[in-house]
Amino acid sequence: MGAFEELYKKYYGQVYFYVLGLCRDEHIAEEITQESFFKALKAMDTFRGDCKINVWITQIAKNTFYNYCRKKKVDPESFLETAEAESSLEQKMIDREAAEQIHMVLHKMREPYREVFWMRVFGELSFKEIGSIHGKTESWARMTYHRAKLMIRENFSDNGEEIK
Repeated sequence: MGAFEELYKKYYGQVYFYVLGLCRDEHIAEEITQESFFKALKAMDTFRGDCKINVWITQIAKNTFYNYCRKKKVDPESFLETAEAESSLEQKMIDREAAEQIHMVLHKMREPYREVFWMRVFGELSFKEIGSIHGKTESWARMTYHRAKLMIRENFSDNGEEIK
C-alpha cells in the first residue's frame, strides 16, 4: 500500500466529517473530500511539514468548500441555516473534538469491532455486505456494530460527554 493511500484511509473520515459539518450535505461533503485528497496528492511535494498532514489536508478541504460555494454562488452560511440539529452518533462526529476522540477510541478498539464500525460508518456498507466480507451473517455484523457503538458510548461517558 502506498503512503498516500495510507493517508487517505487514515484521514478520510476526519476530513469528510469536517466538510459535512460545513455543508450538512453528504453528497457535497463526499465530493469535496475526494477533490481535496486529489488536490493534496497533486500538491504533496509542496507540503512543508509546518503542521500535521491531516491539518494540511483539512485546510485544503476548507478552501475547496469555499471555492465550491463561490462557483455555485451560494453563501456558505446558508448550509448552516438549513441544517437540522440531530443528536446521533454520526452527527456528534461532525464536531472535530468528538471526531478526534472517537478516532482515538477506534484506534484502541480491538478487531473485529473497529473494522465493522469503520465499514458501516465510513464505508457506508450494509450489514449484509459487512457480514459477507467477514464470512459471517448479517445479524453478526449488526451485533458487532452495536457493540462497537456501545464501546464508544462508554468511552464518552467516562469523559463526561454523552453520545445518543
